[in-house]
Amino acid sequence: MQQRENALEVTNLSVRLGATDVLHDLSFSVPKGTSLAVIGPNGSGKTVLFRALIGAIPFEGTIHWAPEVHLGYVPQKLDIERDLPISGLDFLRARAAVDGRSHGAIDDVLSLVGLSGTASEQSIGSLSGGQFQRLLVAFALVGDPNVLLLDEPTAGIDEPGQERVNELIHRLQHERGLTTLLISHELSVVDRYATSVLCLAHDRVWIGPPRDVLTEDVLGDVYGAPVRFHLHDR
Repeated sequence: MQQRENALEVTNLSVRLGATDVLHDLSFSVPKGTSLAVIGPNGSGKTVLFRALIGAIPFEGTIHWAPEVHLGYVPQKLDIERDLPISGLDFLRARAAVDGRSHGAIDDVLSLVGLSGTASEQSIGSLSGGQFQRLLVAFALVGDPNVLLLDEPTAGIDEPGQERVNELIHRLQHERGLTTLLISHELSVVDRYATSVLCLAHDRVWIGPPRDVLTEDVLGDVYGAPVRFHLHDR
């Protein structure tokens, strides 16, 4: 079987914030078209890793994206006031203008994420949590990325909404051949959708297929307490 080319190669990555070594000597790769889930307790450096990967903070080591990679990023939180008098459609039009994309591209991404024209014309503050997350995914997709980074995209959404967003991301990966990197605390989602798992636990790191990483022993070491989790047959 022919080995996939890598979309991302990380070698000896270290990030220091103030006096704290958040990430130290981290190395891993992500083959094209696969899904990497990043898990770990709060404060283990998951979001810091993503910020380093998109070049938002200084780091030591090497981060090498394949030459043809075009990134899309869905943050956990967006630094925008939800009570601003701006519609979801205006929000996407502003992104399209920056990227030189046509309004037709907006129609395409709204259809992809399943956000209706009526919903997109509402003010962003009136959207439900699930609708707003779909809008953020659409915002990232306007630029036509082939790699999508998602930082806890279902945070703050009710359970049915979480399921819809997770299924959306999985569907987009397969329909568009995306490479995805996903930060998640939902181990069942990680088990179901991820090709591989990167587990950060401050001074320790595990990486491999879900069946190798999502074990009681590893999860107990990671979270400092017994974690009972059932791995589904694939």
